[in-house]
Amino acid sequence: MKAIWNGVVVAESDDIVLVEGNAYFPAGSLRAEYLQPSNHHTFCPWKGEASYHSLLVNGELNRDAVWFYPDPKPEAESVRDRVAFWRGVQVSP
Repeated sequence: MKAIWNGVVVAESDDIVLVEGNAYFPAGSLRAEYLQPSNHHTFCPWKGEASYHSLLVNGELNRDAVWFYPDPKPEAESVRDRVAFWRGVQVSP
């Protein structure tokens, strides 16, 4: 699968975990040159605290478009070391 934003592949992998309709890519498949730090956090009752990255592609910033769980709860262990996308990032086969 590929994650594409602003015409650029920002992550690509065949090793995808689907959780609640979201495709979680291995963190290592994310192209680090497009990442920008973010201080944004949210909380999921069963997965734990999510952290975020923003994407900077071709001069355009997509704030908090990438999320991940640095220390997921035991029942969400399948998303450890994985990232998911939203805010206009297209995920396709």
